[in-house]
Amino acid sequence: MQEGDVLTRRYRLVEQIASGGMSAIWRAFDQSLHRTVAIKVLDGCVGGDHGGRDLIRREARATARLIHPDAIEVYDYGETVTARGRLAAYVVMRLLDGRPLSERICEEGPLPWREAAVIAARVAMVLAAAHQRGIVHRDVTAENVLLTPEGAKLLDFGIAAFVGEEVDQRLADFGTPPYVAPERLTSSSVHPAVDVYALGVLMYAMLTGEHPYPETTWEALEAAHRTGPPPVPRAPGLPQEVADLCASCLAQDPGDRPTAHYVAETLTASLSAFLTAGRETATWVRRARMASIAAVMLATWTAALLWIQPNGRPPVTASVTTRPPDAAPATPTASASASRHSGALDEPIPGDGRGAGASPVPTLTRLASEPPAPSKAPPVPARSTAAERQRTGVPASARPAAPTLTQAVGRFDATLEAGEYLGAIRSDVALDLRQVVHNLLKSPDDPVRGLTKVREKLDDREREGGLTPDVRKELDRGLTLIGAALQRSA
Repeated sequence: MQEGDVLTRRYRLVEQIASGGMSAIWRAFDQSLHRTVAIKVLDGCVGGDHGGRDLIRREARATARLIHPDAIEVYDYGETVTARGRLAAYVVMRLLDGRPLSERICEEGPLPWREAAVIAARVAMVLAAAHQRGIVHRDVTAENVLLTPEGAKLLDFGIAAFVGEEVDQRLADFGTPPYVAPERLTSSSVHPAVDVYALGVLMYAMLTGEHPYPETTWEALEAAHRTGPPPVPRAPGLPQEVADLCASCLAQDPGDRPTAHYVAETLTASLSAFLTAGRETATWVRRARMASIAAVMLATWTAALLWIQPNGRPPVTASVTTRPPDAAPATPTASASASRHSGALDEPIPGDGRGAGASPVPTLTRLASEPPAPSKAPPVPARSTAAERQRTGVPASARPAAPTLTQAVGRFDATLEAGEYLGAIRSDVALDLRQVVHNLLKSPDDPVRGLTKVREKLDDREREGGLTPDVRKELDRGLTLIGAALQRSA
């Protein structure tokens, strides 16, 4: 196949973006629906072996049967004779822009445990949906996980099979040795446990930067005689339950491995519990300090937002106090106590009269977007004209500067932190949004246009109950500031 070739008078090949094995992946243009797509093409002789065509047809059918936002979408499948008299089988898929997880690990080393847990949870959810429909991926690897602005996506169902199916030798010989479950060497029957094993290898690689077992070839894998319990990953701050979960996925006996659904639920629960688990400091100290920092960070950006929208309503603000139960609520506000609560989050506050054993009750005293009640003082114009500034002697340089890109992103992150503390946004949702925005700014594509997809993600997460409408509005304001800063720096 060459650039400019047209398949079935519809799909024009634009650029080859990947190749491997018997097929190649092309960026193509759908001349019927006027959209850019990805096409996996198998090009062979008309009278040759059709085994490859069977495989790519299986991939198209298996992927089309799975409907999940974090799995690759299949649009079409077809077979055609090319202009050069060769037979081409192809599958048309959604074109995704992103970076393979394997590249991220190779270039940057181990991932922070929370980021690794988010990625693993998303992959586990895709696998759980596939297993529910009787589909086993059989090739879950870091190479087949794509990190996109929308989050991690699981790709390549090229050697997928159905639960209980007896695969032939052609399918049995495919796979990536470090991720292949030991039972695949002795049994041809397809079982979801092989995907869970590969998911354990994936988690171990993200957390440590290396595979749990050294075998990288089929010969070495067949010669390996593993004894003893599976390795347990070690990483800074890694909760023991996540480390144990990874080890259980690597169990030699398939019956000892958890289901993909259990893995997804456990990882999500660990992420949600991370912010509320106090190990070195009393819970109320951590909450008070987090509330103080979040409130101060949000207040810092209020002036910038009001400068851009001087006649608009002030942004959502939160005043949080923490007090033991049955105590009087007359405690300093978070912003007022910020000066004496600065420093590391886990450092005890000296000189505080309250007992560390008291269980605080975080109280939300205000979370609203209404403007404050009007005062008796005469109104002040929101923005004076140049002549008025000259008459009053206020120089133009005295106006606050528009926030820079770094400041705008900092405000967005601060909103996420405040929402996490207040329980207005789930921890995994906040982490995912933070990663999506930061990855978007590193992307070579137009980040301003990419912000539209982030807003769509906000809508989806709000519908799912992952964040409240108030936080949704604040995050949308933050994206507006980021977009304005990007346009100024262009």
